[in-house]
Amino acid sequence: DRDVTGVQTCALPILNRPARRNAIDLELRVVLAEAIEGTMADESVRVIVLAGAGGTFCSGGDITTMRRQGPVPVRTRTQAVQRVVRAIWNGPKPVLAAVEGYAIGAGAALALACDRVVAAADSTFGMSFTGVGIAGDTGIFASLPARAGVNVARQLLLMPRRLTATEALQLGLADAVAAPGAALASALADAEVIAAGPPLALAGIKAMLGRWPADPREILEREVDLQAQLMDTDDFAEGIAAFREKRRPAFRGR
Repeated sequence: DRDVTGVQTCALPILNRPARRNAIDLELRVVLAEAIEGTMADESVRVIVLAGAGGTFCSGGDITTMRRQGPVPVRTRTQAVQRVVRAIWNGPKPVLAAVEGYAIGAGAALALACDRVVAAADSTFGMSFTGVGIAGDTGIFASLPARAGVNVARQLLLMPRRLTATEALQLGLADAVAAPGAALASALADAEVIAAGPPLALAGIKAMLGRWPADPREILEREVDLQAQLMDTDDFAEGIAAFREKRRPAFRGR
């Protein structure tokens, strides 16, 4: 926790797997969800700032822990990361993402799930889900079109490319750009401004905008169904194998 106003408190959860560029494995999903849920229930906390250790935000799902599997374990895995998103969306406190380094795949989706994204000027965003034969999760089908529009979201998901912080800002994926290495300090400064506001009004703003124009939480269930289908395909197995063998995947649509 960090005291940012002298009265209110800002909680600072840190994704701390720097050796894996903070890639999200199952354990991290559970721990992060518990941390955010606990912080949302802490009356002394007004704002949450989410950051990553080791100079990067999050490189996505941990591919070393992925393998072809049936619907039941996939649902468990996907629902675990969506528990993090639900904690952010359902909780009354604003959540800011301080993005340094990479925000890729599920890492980008995690940042976009937050209420404000502060990106370092040298950071990189990417929606590279299809590279391993899946379509996306972590709320990406709600957060990306809400921020960038449906057509831009479609293009970024169909033809993934790396985006600079400036491009992310122009597309609406980031809300502010800070100097390299200064994303966290900038996000904490923003958190101080927000924390000085009325907590009930801030909670009301989150609740109202979270249900406009449609409830994004309904999309989470559709994501589970889609992931359960895609992670039991030849293409998913090929994507994982190609990643490990450092070659281009040969997807066959089966």
